[in-house]
Amino acid sequence: MQRFDPSRPYNTLHDLPPQVDVETHRILKQCIEARTALAELKQAGRLIPDQGVLINSIPYREARDSSEIENIVTTTDRLFRYAATNDATADAATKETLRYRTALYEGYISLAERPLSTATAIAVCQTIKGTAMGIRRTPGTALKNEATGEIIYTPPEGEPLLRDKLSNWERFMHENVEIDPLIRMAMAHYQFEAIHPFTDGNGRTGRILNILYLISEDLLDIPVLYMSRYIVQHKDEYYDHLLKVTTEGAWEEWIIYMLNAIEVTSHWTREKILAIAKLIEHACEYTAREKPNLYRKEVIETVYQQPYCRISYLVEAGIAKRATASRYLKELAEIGILQEVQEGREKIFINPKFMDLLMHDEHEFQPYG
Repeated sequence: MQRFDPSRPYNTLHDLPPQVDVETHRILKQCIEARTALAELKQAGRLIPDQGVLINSIPYREARDSSEIENIVTTTDRLFRYAATNDATADAATKETLRYRTALYEGYISLAERPLSTATAIAVCQTIKGTAMGIRRTPGTALKNEATGEIIYTPPEGEPLLRDKLSNWERFMHENVEIDPLIRMAMAHYQFEAIHPFTDGNGRTGRILNILYLISEDLLDIPVLYMSRYIVQHKDEYYDHLLKVTTEGAWEEWIIYMLNAIEVTSHWTREKILAIAKLIEHACEYTAREKPNLYRKEVIETVYQQPYCRISYLVEAGIAKRATASRYLKELAEIGILQEVQEGREKIFINPKFMDLLMHDEHEFQPYG
Protein backbone atom coordinates (compact mmCIF):
# COMPACT_ATOMS: atom_id res chain seq x y z
CA MET A 1 0.00 0.00 0.00
CA GLN A 2 1.28 3.46 -0.90
CA ARG A 3 2.57 5.39 2.11
CA PHE A 4 -0.17 7.59 3.54
CA ASP A 5 0.66 11.26 4.18
CA PRO A 6 -2.09 12.92 6.27
CA SER A 7 -1.07 16.41 5.11
CA ARG A 8 -1.59 15.63 1.40
CA PRO A 9 -4.98 15.23 -0.32
CA TYR A 10 -5.85 11.53 -0.41
CA ASN A 11 -6.58 11.52 -4.13
CA THR A 12 -5.56 7.86 -4.36
CA LEU A 13 -8.55 6.78 -2.26
CA HIS A 14 -9.44 3.34 -3.65
CA ASP A 15 -12.82 2.65 -5.21
CA LEU A 16 -15.25 0.20 -3.64
CA PRO A 17 -15.19 -2.70 -3.19
CA PRO A 18 -11.66 -3.06 -1.80
CA GLN A 19 -9.50 -5.97 -2.91
CA VAL A 20 -9.71 -7.71 0.46
CA ASP A 21 -12.04 -10.26 2.05
CA VAL A 22 -14.89 -8.31 3.66
CA GLU A 23 -16.86 -11.44 4.60
CA THR A 24 -14.47 -13.09 7.02
CA HIS A 25 -15.74 -15.53 9.65
CA ARG A 26 -15.65 -12.80 12.32
CA ILE A 27 -17.54 -10.34 10.14
CA LEU A 28 -20.21 -12.84 9.11
CA LYS A 29 -20.73 -13.95 12.71
CA GLN A 30 -21.27 -10.35 13.84
CA CYS A 31 -23.44 -9.69 10.79
CA ILE A 32 -25.85 -12.45 11.84
CA GLU A 33 -26.14 -10.92 15.32
CA ALA A 34 -26.75 -7.45 13.87
CA ARG A 35 -29.35 -8.71 11.39
CA THR A 36 -31.26 -10.53 14.14
CA ALA A 37 -31.31 -7.45 16.38
CA LEU A 38 -32.37 -5.22 13.49
CA ALA A 39 -35.22 -7.59 12.55
CA GLU A 40 -36.45 -7.53 16.16
CA LEU A 41 -36.36 -3.73 16.12
CA LYS A 42 -38.32 -3.60 12.88
CA GLN A 43 -40.95 -5.92 14.35
CA ALA A 44 -41.18 -3.88 17.56
CA GLY A 45 -41.83 -0.73 15.57
CA ARG A 46 -44.96 -2.31 14.15
CA LEU A 47 -46.43 -2.73 17.64
CA ILE A 48 -47.34 0.96 17.64
CA PRO A 49 -50.17 1.46 15.11
CA ASP A 50 -49.49 5.16 14.65
CA GLN A 51 -45.93 5.30 13.33
CA GLY A 52 -45.94 9.07 13.81
CA VAL A 53 -45.35 8.41 17.52
CA LEU A 54 -41.93 6.97 16.65
CA ILE A 55 -41.09 9.26 13.73
CA ASN A 56 -41.79 12.31 15.90
CA SER A 57 -39.90 11.19 18.99
CA ILE A 58 -36.86 8.88 18.77
CA PRO A 59 -35.22 10.75 15.83
CA TYR A 60 -34.86 13.80 18.10
CA ARG A 61 -32.44 11.84 20.27
CA GLU A 62 -30.61 10.68 17.16
CA ALA A 63 -30.42 14.32 16.06
CA ARG A 64 -29.14 15.47 19.43
CA ASP A 65 -26.42 12.84 19.75
CA SER A 66 -25.33 12.91 16.11
CA SER A 67 -24.87 16.67 16.47
CA GLU A 68 -23.03 16.19 19.77
CA ILE A 69 -20.45 14.05 17.94
CA GLU A 70 -19.63 17.24 16.00
CA ASN A 71 -19.55 19.29 19.26
CA ILE A 72 -22.96 20.86 18.59
CA VAL A 73 -24.60 20.51 21.99
CA THR A 74 -28.24 21.00 22.92
CA THR A 75 -30.78 19.13 25.07
CA THR A 76 -33.71 16.90 24.19
CA ASP A 77 -36.00 19.21 26.18
CA ARG A 78 -34.97 22.22 24.08
CA LEU A 79 -35.46 20.27 20.87
CA PHE A 80 -39.02 19.26 21.71
CA ARG A 81 -39.95 22.67 23.12
CA TYR A 82 -38.75 24.66 20.13
CA ALA A 83 -40.15 22.12 17.68
CA ALA A 84 -43.57 22.57 19.31
CA THR A 85 -43.48 26.37 19.53
CA ASN A 86 -41.63 27.25 16.30
CA ASP A 87 -39.82 29.84 18.41
CA ALA A 88 -37.27 31.77 16.33
CA THR A 89 -35.29 32.61 19.48
CA ALA A 90 -33.89 29.07 19.76
CA ASP A 91 -30.10 29.00 20.19
CA ALA A 92 -27.95 28.16 17.16
CA ALA A 93 -27.10 24.63 18.33
CA THR A 94 -30.77 23.76 18.84
CA LYS A 95 -31.72 25.16 15.42
CA GLU A 96 -29.00 23.15 13.72
CA THR A 97 -29.97 19.98 15.57
CA LEU A 98 -33.63 20.46 14.64
CA ARG A 99 -32.54 20.76 11.02
CA TYR A 100 -30.85 17.35 11.39
CA ARG A 101 -34.18 15.82 12.38
CA THR A 102 -35.84 17.54 9.39
CA ALA A 103 -33.12 16.25 7.06
CA LEU A 104 -33.64 12.70 8.35
CA TYR A 105 -37.39 12.88 7.82
CA GLU A 106 -37.18 14.51 4.38
CA GLY A 107 -34.57 11.95 3.32
CA TYR A 108 -36.92 9.18 4.44
CA ILE A 109 -39.79 10.65 2.39
CA SER A 110 -37.52 11.07 -0.65
CA LEU A 111 -36.85 7.30 -0.81
CA ALA A 112 -40.35 6.85 -2.20
CA GLU A 113 -39.38 9.05 -5.18
CA ARG A 114 -35.75 8.18 -5.89
CA PRO A 115 -33.09 5.71 -4.71
CA LEU A 116 -30.34 6.77 -2.34
CA SER A 117 -27.80 8.80 -4.32
CA THR A 118 -25.39 11.72 -4.38
CA ALA A 119 -28.42 13.96 -4.87
CA THR A 120 -29.85 12.59 -1.61
CA ALA A 121 -26.60 13.38 0.19
CA ILE A 122 -26.58 16.94 -1.14
CA ALA A 123 -30.22 17.50 -0.11
CA VAL A 124 -29.56 16.10 3.37
CA CYS A 125 -26.47 18.25 3.90
CA GLN A 126 -28.23 21.40 2.66
CA THR A 127 -31.07 20.85 5.13
CA ILE A 128 -28.68 20.23 8.03
CA LYS A 129 -26.71 23.37 7.29
CA GLY A 130 -29.71 25.49 6.33
CA THR A 131 -27.93 26.81 3.25
CA ALA A 132 -27.00 25.79 -0.29
CA MET A 133 -24.27 23.14 -0.22
CA GLY A 134 -22.47 21.74 -3.24
CA ILE A 135 -19.62 19.32 -3.77
CA ARG A 136 -16.35 20.85 -2.55
CA ARG A 137 -14.53 22.86 -5.20
CA THR A 138 -11.80 24.64 -3.25
CA PRO A 139 -8.69 23.06 -1.68
CA GLY A 140 -7.60 23.43 1.91
CA THR A 141 -9.92 21.06 3.76
CA ALA A 142 -8.07 19.05 6.40
CA LEU A 143 -9.23 17.13 9.47
CA LYS A 144 -7.31 17.81 12.68
CA ASN A 145 -6.87 16.24 16.08
CA GLU A 146 -9.07 18.33 18.40
CA ALA A 147 -6.56 18.20 21.25
CA THR A 148 -3.29 18.83 19.39
CA GLY A 149 -4.34 20.56 16.16
CA GLU A 150 -2.28 18.02 14.21
CA ILE A 151 -3.58 17.16 10.72
CA ILE A 152 -4.72 13.54 10.72
CA TYR A 153 -6.39 13.34 7.31
CA THR A 154 -6.70 15.44 4.17
CA PRO A 155 -9.56 14.27 1.93
CA PRO A 156 -9.37 14.14 -1.88
CA GLU A 157 -9.55 17.44 -3.76
CA GLY A 158 -11.08 18.55 -7.04
CA GLU A 159 -14.81 18.48 -7.81
CA PRO A 160 -14.48 16.11 -10.82
CA LEU A 161 -12.54 13.59 -8.69
CA LEU A 162 -15.02 13.87 -5.81
CA ARG A 163 -17.97 13.32 -8.14
CA ASP A 164 -16.23 10.31 -9.67
CA LYS A 165 -15.66 8.84 -6.19
CA LEU A 166 -19.28 9.53 -5.25
CA SER A 167 -20.48 7.79 -8.42
CA ASN A 168 -18.49 4.72 -7.40
CA TRP A 169 -19.91 4.97 -3.85
CA GLU A 170 -23.43 5.12 -5.27
CA ARG A 171 -22.95 2.17 -7.65
CA PHE A 172 -21.40 0.05 -4.90
CA MET A 173 -24.44 0.45 -2.64
CA HIS A 174 -26.90 -0.57 -5.33
CA GLU A 175 -24.98 -3.02 -7.53
CA ASN A 176 -22.75 -5.13 -5.26
CA VAL A 177 -25.68 -7.20 -4.03
CA GLU A 178 -23.51 -10.26 -3.42
CA ILE A 179 -22.26 -8.46 -0.27
CA ASP A 180 -24.64 -8.38 2.69
CA PRO A 181 -26.34 -4.94 2.90
CA LEU A 182 -25.18 -4.38 6.49
CA ILE A 183 -21.57 -4.91 5.41
CA ARG A 184 -22.16 -2.66 2.40
CA MET A 185 -23.54 0.03 4.71
CA ALA A 186 -20.41 -0.07 6.88
CA MET A 187 -18.11 0.11 3.85
CA ALA A 188 -20.13 2.86 2.18
CA HIS A 189 -20.08 4.90 5.39
CA TYR A 190 -16.27 4.77 5.52
CA GLN A 191 -16.06 5.74 1.86
CA PHE A 192 -18.43 8.68 2.21
CA GLU A 193 -16.50 10.03 5.20
CA ALA A 194 -13.18 9.52 3.37
CA ILE A 195 -14.46 11.37 0.30
CA HIS A 196 -15.67 14.15 2.62
CA PRO A 197 -17.62 15.79 -0.22
CA PHE A 198 -18.81 18.91 1.61
CA THR A 199 -17.08 21.75 3.40
CA ASP A 200 -19.12 20.95 6.53
CA GLY A 201 -21.79 18.53 7.72
CA ASN A 202 -20.20 15.35 6.33
CA GLY A 203 -20.41 13.32 9.56
CA ARG A 204 -24.06 14.08 10.22
CA THR A 205 -24.96 13.59 6.56
CA GLY A 206 -23.18 10.23 6.54
CA ARG A 207 -25.01 9.05 9.66
CA ILE A 208 -28.38 9.95 8.16
CA LEU A 209 -27.45 8.10 4.97
CA ASN A 210 -26.78 4.97 7.06
CA ILE A 211 -30.37 4.95 8.34
CA LEU A 212 -31.82 5.75 4.90
CA TYR A 213 -29.83 2.91 3.37
CA LEU A 214 -31.22 0.39 5.84
CA ILE A 215 -34.73 1.57 4.99
CA SER A 216 -34.02 1.37 1.27
CA GLU A 217 -32.88 -2.25 1.78
CA ASP A 218 -36.12 -3.02 3.66
CA LEU A 219 -34.23 -3.74 6.88
CA LEU A 220 -36.15 -0.93 8.64
CA ASP A 221 -39.61 0.52 8.02
CA ILE A 222 -39.04 3.98 9.46
CA PRO A 223 -35.99 6.02 10.58
CA VAL A 224 -35.76 5.00 14.24
CA LEU A 225 -32.40 3.24 14.58
CA TYR A 226 -30.56 5.32 17.16
CA MET A 227 -26.92 4.62 16.14
CA SER A 228 -25.48 7.94 17.29
CA ARG A 229 -25.92 6.86 20.92
CA TYR A 230 -23.36 4.09 20.36
CA ILE A 231 -20.97 6.38 18.48
CA VAL A 232 -21.11 9.01 21.24
CA GLN A 233 -20.25 6.32 23.79
CA HIS A 234 -17.40 4.97 21.61
CA LYS A 235 -16.37 8.15 19.80
CA ASP A 236 -12.61 7.61 19.96
CA GLU A 237 -12.95 4.08 18.60
CA TYR A 238 -15.16 5.40 15.78
CA TYR A 239 -12.52 7.82 14.55
CA ASP A 240 -9.64 5.41 15.20
CA HIS A 241 -11.26 2.68 13.11
CA LEU A 242 -12.07 5.11 10.31
CA LEU A 243 -8.47 6.27 10.16
CA LYS A 244 -7.05 2.74 10.30
CA VAL A 245 -9.00 1.74 7.20
CA THR A 246 -7.15 4.57 5.45
CA THR A 247 -3.71 3.97 6.93
CA GLU A 248 -3.68 0.18 7.35
CA GLY A 249 -6.54 -1.14 5.24
CA ALA A 250 -8.14 -2.41 8.49
CA TRP A 251 -11.55 -3.15 6.99
CA GLU A 252 -12.40 -6.07 9.27
CA GLU A 253 -12.18 -4.10 12.52
CA TRP A 254 -14.14 -1.19 11.04
CA ILE A 255 -16.95 -3.38 9.70
CA ILE A 256 -17.22 -5.27 12.99
CA TYR A 257 -17.38 -1.96 14.87
CA MET A 258 -20.30 -0.80 12.70
CA LEU A 259 -22.11 -4.15 12.90
CA ASN A 260 -21.77 -4.09 16.67
CA ALA A 261 -23.16 -0.54 16.68
CA ILE A 262 -26.20 -1.78 14.76
CA GLU A 263 -26.71 -4.71 17.13
CA VAL A 264 -26.36 -2.73 20.36
CA THR A 265 -28.46 0.21 19.26
CA SER A 266 -31.13 -2.05 17.76
CA HIS A 267 -31.55 -3.73 21.15
CA TRP A 268 -31.64 -0.37 22.98
CA THR A 269 -34.07 1.23 20.51
CA ARG A 270 -36.34 -1.84 20.59
CA GLU A 271 -36.55 -1.64 24.38
CA LYS A 272 -37.37 2.08 24.14
CA ILE A 273 -40.14 1.41 21.61
CA LEU A 274 -41.63 -1.34 23.77
CA ALA A 275 -41.59 1.03 26.75
CA ILE A 276 -43.35 3.74 24.70
CA ALA A 277 -46.00 1.25 23.60
CA LYS A 278 -46.49 0.16 27.23
CA LEU A 279 -46.80 3.77 28.41
CA ILE A 280 -49.41 4.59 25.74
CA GLU A 281 -51.42 1.49 26.65
CA HIS A 282 -51.23 2.44 30.34
CA ALA A 283 -52.33 6.02 29.56
CA CYS A 284 -55.33 4.72 27.61
CA GLU A 285 -56.41 2.47 30.48
CA TYR A 286 -55.89 5.20 33.08
CA THR A 287 -57.83 7.80 31.08
CA ALA A 288 -60.69 5.40 30.39
CA ARG A 289 -60.97 4.79 34.14
CA GLU A 290 -60.54 8.39 35.32
CA LYS A 291 -62.34 10.24 32.49
CA PRO A 292 -64.64 7.74 30.75
CA ASN A 293 -66.59 10.52 29.02
CA LEU A 294 -63.36 12.01 27.65
CA TYR A 295 -61.55 8.85 26.59
CA ARG A 296 -60.82 8.54 22.88
CA LYS A 297 -57.84 6.46 21.80
CA GLU A 298 -56.95 8.84 18.95
CA VAL A 299 -56.64 11.70 21.47
CA ILE A 300 -54.15 9.72 23.57
CA GLU A 301 -52.16 8.68 20.50
CA THR A 302 -51.98 12.31 19.35
CA VAL A 303 -50.68 13.60 22.69
CA TYR A 304 -48.02 10.87 22.53
CA GLN A 305 -46.76 11.95 19.13
CA GLN A 306 -44.42 14.41 20.84
CA PRO A 307 -43.80 15.33 24.49
CA TYR A 308 -45.07 18.86 23.78
CA CYS A 309 -48.63 19.12 22.46
CA ARG A 310 -50.57 22.12 21.14
CA ILE A 311 -54.33 22.49 20.76
CA SER A 312 -53.76 22.84 17.02
CA TYR A 313 -52.36 19.29 16.84
CA LEU A 314 -55.77 17.81 17.65
CA VAL A 315 -57.49 20.26 15.31
CA GLU A 316 -55.14 19.48 12.42
CA ALA A 317 -55.59 15.75 13.03
CA GLY A 318 -59.34 16.22 12.55
CA ILE A 319 -60.10 14.96 16.06
CA ALA A 320 -61.98 18.00 17.34
CA LYS A 321 -62.61 21.69 16.80
CA ARG A 322 -60.50 24.11 18.81
CA ALA A 323 -62.77 24.55 21.85
CA THR A 324 -63.30 20.80 22.24
CA ALA A 325 -59.62 20.06 21.64
CA SER A 326 -58.72 22.58 24.36
CA ARG A 327 -61.12 20.86 26.77
CA TYR A 328 -59.63 17.44 26.00
CA LEU A 329 -56.12 18.62 26.79
CA LYS A 330 -57.15 20.48 29.95
CA GLU A 331 -58.92 17.39 31.29
CA LEU A 332 -55.86 15.27 30.55
CA ALA A 333 -53.89 17.82 32.57
CA GLU A 334 -56.38 17.46 35.43
CA ILE A 335 -55.58 13.74 35.77
CA GLY A 336 -51.84 14.25 35.47
CA ILE A 337 -51.13 12.97 31.97
CA LEU A 338 -50.33 16.44 30.69
CA GLN A 339 -49.04 19.63 32.27
CA GLU A 340 -50.37 22.96 30.99
CA VAL A 341 -47.93 25.85 30.54
CA GLN A 342 -48.18 29.25 28.89
CA GLU A 343 -45.76 29.71 25.97
CA GLY A 344 -46.11 33.22 24.57
CA ARG A 345 -49.70 33.68 23.44
CA GLU A 346 -50.46 30.00 23.30
CA LYS A 347 -50.89 27.21 25.81
CA ILE A 348 -48.55 24.23 25.48
CA PHE A 349 -49.26 20.90 27.10
CA ILE A 350 -46.22 18.92 28.26
CA ASN A 351 -46.33 15.14 28.60
CA PRO A 352 -43.88 14.66 31.52
CA LYS A 353 -43.74 10.84 31.61
CA PHE A 354 -43.23 10.63 27.86
CA MET A 355 -40.54 13.31 28.06
CA ASP A 356 -38.72 11.46 30.85
CA LEU A 357 -38.90 8.18 28.95
CA LEU A 358 -37.34 9.77 25.86
CA MET A 359 -34.70 11.83 27.69
CA HIS A 360 -33.25 9.05 29.84
CA ASP A 361 -31.51 5.83 28.86
CA GLU A 362 -33.70 3.74 31.17
CA HIS A 363 -36.92 2.21 29.83
CA GLU A 364 -39.05 2.43 32.98
CA PHE A 365 -41.80 4.86 34.02
CA GLN A 366 -43.88 5.46 37.14
CA PRO A 367 -47.57 4.57 36.70
CA TYR A 368 -50.18 7.31 36.62
CA GLY A 369 -52.14 8.00 39.78
